[in-house]
Amino acid sequence: MGTAKLDGVQARDFDFFYLVQQWPGSYCDTKASCCYPTAGTPPANFSIHGLWPNYNDGGYPSNCNSGSPFDPSQISDLREKLNEEWGSLACPSSNSLEFWQHEWEKHGTCSESVLNQHDYFAAALRLKESFDLLGMLEQAEIQPDGREYSLSSIQTAVNSAGIECNTDESGNNQLYQIYSCVDSSASNFISCPVLPSSQCNSVIVFPSFPV
Repeated sequence: MGTAKLDGVQARDFDFFYLVQQWPGSYCDTKASCCYPTAGTPPANFSIHGLWPNYNDGGYPSNCNSGSPFDPSQISDLREKLNEEWGSLACPSSNSLEFWQHEWEKHGTCSESVLNQHDYFAAALRLKESFDLLGMLEQAEIQPDGREYSLSSIQTAVNSAGIECNTDESGNNQLYQIYSCVDSSASNFISCPVLPSSQCNSVIVFPSFPV
């Protein structure tokens, strides 16, 4: 695998990807709230936050190639699926292009040794489709119903992927994002070499969506 460039400076090869999926209910029930994308109300499912190159020591490269700007025409055939699986919940409501631009320019440009712009977004969509988080949780009788579940039961249900929590408007600790690890070719899921800080209590809420 080649090396990425950070504004002309060689950046070392990354070791793996995080596929980061977020629960929209936990984005929308915070004090900051949310705005649905102009494409419509998101499905009641996890959505993609990003596909992030990472190092085994927990660090990560970012903004690796200012000469490779986001080009919407490169992903025109993916737009319908991206709207469904990777829509922005930030306010004000948008067509998600700025969200995708941010993800490509901060993270995607650091994977150009293996994925061009189209393949970067296509890989994230393919990986999400093959890792049905909501189905795995529901199979373990963990539902987005506003009830509390043990963190350990959630970790077991999703094969020990990384769990990140946030806090709702009432101060409840809740399931927010799940980090799954993928090899550096963006082909196969692997055991995570390192997990992010979880900010989770031992028992957390899995909020409903729409809220």
